[in-house]
Amino acid sequence: MRTVLIIEDDIEIVGLLGIHLKDLGCEVNYVQDGIAGLEMAVETKPDLIILDITLPSMDGIEICKSLRAQKCTSFILMLTARSEELDKVLGLEMGADDYLTKPFSIREFIARVKALFRRGISEKMENKEIVIRSKMRFDNLSIDSELRKVILEGKKVDLSPKEYELLGLLAAHPGKSYSRIQLLNLIWGYDFEGYEHTVNTHINRLRAKIEPDMSNPKFILTTWGVGYRFNEDL
Repeated sequence: MRTVLIIEDDIEIVGLLGIHLKDLGCEVNYVQDGIAGLEMAVETKPDLIILDITLPSMDGIEICKSLRAQKCTSFILMLTARSEELDKVLGLEMGADDYLTKPFSIREFIARVKALFRRGISEKMENKEIVIRSKMRFDNLSIDSELRKVILEGKKVDLSPKEYELLGLLAAHPGKSYSRIQLLNLIWGYDFEGYEHTVNTHINRLRAKIEPDMSNPKFILTTWGVGYRFNEDL
């Protein structure tokens, strides 16, 4: 059973989303306060967090930022009543996996939730006819796609879902350069055109966790004028 935490101060929205999430077989909890929501998310580690941006005591952007800083790997679907592009960009750059702008249809909400739940990298890449080896090793970095585990110099590296999927895709095809648009389509699952810099942000976070020298990357290389690739010489 999937676990979902709704952090939303509008009780009517909580009730509506809760009904449909339970219909999907999910166990649902909710919190109406930002700080309390952050604490529960860290404590319970749900599969999915439905996170409103505007909340009492702490806003959703700060919650998302704090969760990713604490290496929380739950999927995060952000909700916002604002139409400004800045909110969407900030949410994605802070580590959100997807967002919906209020008002949204329940059909669209359910589709987004289902998409997040099936976004395991092996299944997603199989659907795109990309074969990923179950275990990969490059020098002192090992990747186990079945366990979604990354080991660097004998120590586990905690990655967010997006960071892991980026690493898994690039490492499965050493030397192949992917543009930012391609990575958005493959990893985020649908059109995020205009948010290419979100890829840069996630690549930088990933590099900070696995690269011994950020100024001279060893694993994830930049293909100038194109995008990124995994070092084919390892």
